[in-house]
Amino acid sequence: MPFFKITLMRSAIGLPMKTTGVLKALGLRKRMATVFHPVSPQVAGQIMAVKELVAVSEVENAMSKAEFKATRKPDPGYYIETPASVALKRA
Repeated sequence: MPFFKITLMRSAIGLPMKTTGVLKALGLRKRMATVFHPVSPQVAGQIMAVKELVAVSEVENAMSKAEFKATRKPDPGYYIETPASVALKRA
């Protein structure tokens, strides 16, 4: 089942209450927040009402909050190797 991946790119400050209400209905409160909704005509209509503010892509599976956070986590930049003295003691 396909899903819309919707990310709020621009703030709704200073926009009409109708636009703000659509964003709240989609579950978008802060910039760069991402939500997943199943593909339907109702959601597509809401997206069209705020198309200048959001980035939309169609994905096959919705991700949980923890899964989405894990994809955004950068590599640590280093790898921990065992020191030579510890490796010799094991042998």
